Amino acid sequence: MRLFSFHLMPYPGLPSDYDGPAWITCPNELFDPGLGTQIYNRYLDELIYADELGFDGVCVNEHHQNAYGIMPSPNLMASILARQTSHVRIAVVGNALPLYDPPTRVAEEFAMIDCISGGRLIAGMVVGGGPEYYSFGINPAQARERFSEAHDLIIKAWTEPGPFEFIGKHYRIRYVNSWPRPVQQPHPEVWIPGAGSLETLEFVARHHYAYMGIPYFHISVFERMFNLMREACEKEGYEADPLQLGWLVPIFIADTDEEARRRYEKHFWYFVKRLLPGISISPPGYTSIRSLESMMKGIGTFAEYLEDWDEVIEGQYAIVGSPETVLERLTENVERLGVGNLLGLFQLGTLPADDTRRNLELFATEVAPALRARFPGTERRVATGAHP
Repeated sequence: MRLFSFHLMPYPGLPSDYDGPAWITCPNELFDPGLGTQIYNRYLDELIYADELGFDGVCVNEHHQNAYGIMPSPNLMASILARQTSHVRIAVVGNALPLYDPPTRVAEEFAMIDCISGGRLIAGMVVGGGPEYYSFGINPAQARERFSEAHDLIIKAWTEPGPFEFIGKHYRIRYVNSWPRPVQQPHPEVWIPGAGSLETLEFVARHHYAYMGIPYFHISVFERMFNLMREACEKEGYEADPLQLGWLVPIFIADTDEEARRRYEKHFWYFVKRLLPGISISPPGYTSIRSLESMMKGIGTFAEYLEDWDEVIEGQYAIVGSPETVLERLTENVERLGVGNLLGLFQLGTLPADDTRRNLELFATEVAPALRARFPGTERRVATGAHP
C-alpha cells in the first residue's frame, strides 16, 4: 500500500450567481489573479506538507480552461515540488499527450523533473478529457491514436540512444535526441488514469503500467473497473500487481463523525454542483462504441447526480468521519477493490487551509500507520517498466 496526497487545485471563488458549467465556456473574467496568487502558493504548501508528514507521494494533474482544477501545466507544479520536497514520489497524473506537438516536450520536461528530484517522478500519461478537445480544437476521433503514437515516441526517446528519426502518422521528427535523460532506468514508473475506457485498460495491461481509477462514481463502478483491469492483465498472460491499481477518493477527517460532516459537507457540494458540471462533455468520436457501452453501465452513478448526504456515504463518494470511521471505511474498500495505491483528495472545493492541514495531520498520524500495518509492502515489481 502506498499513500498519496492528490491535489486538484480547484478554484474556490466562483460567484454565487454563476450557474453555468465550470468547463470550456466558464468566463475567464471570473478568475481573480489576486486569489490565484494566494491559492497557488497555499496549495503548493499543502503538497509540501504531505512530504513532511510522511506520505509516499503527491499528485498533480492537467486540465485546461476550467475552474475545476486550475493546473494547465502540472509540470510547473511538479518542478517546484521536486525542489522543495525530499522524500515523496511526485506523480504527474498526467500530461495529456495529444495536446503536445511534438510530444518530445513531455519527454524532456519529465526527465528534468526526474533529475531535479533525484529520481522521484511518476510519469502520468493521459488521453485528456473530452472538454480539452473543444478547448484545443483537436479532432477527438484521433485522440486514441495520437496518444498511442505520442507514448511510443516518449518511451523511445527515454530508452534508445539518439539521435534517431521518428516517422509516424501524426508526428514526424528528423532528429529525436532528448536532453536530459531521466534518472530512473529504463524509464520512470508510468501511471495512466481512466474512467473505464476498455481501450485504456487494455493499453495499461499490455504495457504493465498502473491504472488509476478516476473518482466521483459509486464504489461498485470502481469494483467493476478494477476487475476489468485484472481481466485485461490475465489476457496479457500475467496477474495484476495490486500496485498497478490506484483508487482516488476524497477524504476528510475530524474528531467525530458529526463534526466531520458539519465542517466538510458544504465544500463537497460546491465541488459537486459548481465544479463538476461540464467535466463529462464528450465530443463525437472521442469514445469508441464498445467503451461507451461499458461506461454507460455506471454513468447514472456519477457524483454530479447526487442529491443528499446519505447517497454520498452509501456510495463511498467521499470517506468522511472520525479517524476510526475513516480507517474502517478505507480498509473495507481497499480490500474490496484490491488496490495498492490510495490517492486521497484531502482538499476539495472550497475547503479552507486550516481544515485541509488538520485533515492531512489526522490522516498521517491516526489512519496511515494502521493502513500500512494492514497492507504492508510498498515496493512495486514494475516500477520502471520491468515486467513482473
